[in-house]
Amino acid sequence: MKLFTIGYEGEPQAAVIDRLKAAGVKVLADVRAVAASRRAGFSKTVLGSSLAEAGIEYVHLRDLGTPKAGRDAARAGRIGEMRSIFAEHMQEPPSQLAYERLREIAKDRPTALLCFEADHAGCHRAVLAERLASEDGFEVVNL
Repeated sequence: MKLFTIGYEGEPQAAVIDRLKAAGVKVLADVRAVAASRRAGFSKTVLGSSLAEAGIEYVHLRDLGTPKAGRDAARAGRIGEMRSIFAEHMQEPPSQLAYERLREIAKDRPTALLCFEADHAGCHRAVLAERLASEDGFEVVNL
């Protein structure tokens, strides 16, 4: 089973959707706390519509987003701090429920985790992917 991750930093929407389609992704799990973007085409409603036209389901899992303090740490390059903040956030019941929903979706259909950062290593989506890989045996592919 493969699990994909993708960041849209520096990419136009069409290029991101093309990469998802080429990889065979059927569900895009948006793991941003705030599914709004200053980048054209990446706010929740517009992105969801465009993905639907491409045959890809859109699911926003807000509770799997990084809290503001974690986003600030990541932007400042303090990845260890971001991971710590995110680990604490994942102990909250809403986050645990969203994680279980993500697990079920990813087990059922080829799924990609979406966030902003181009480099997965500096993003919380890497933490989610690592956890899914260790718990469920997913092979992680960073698009």
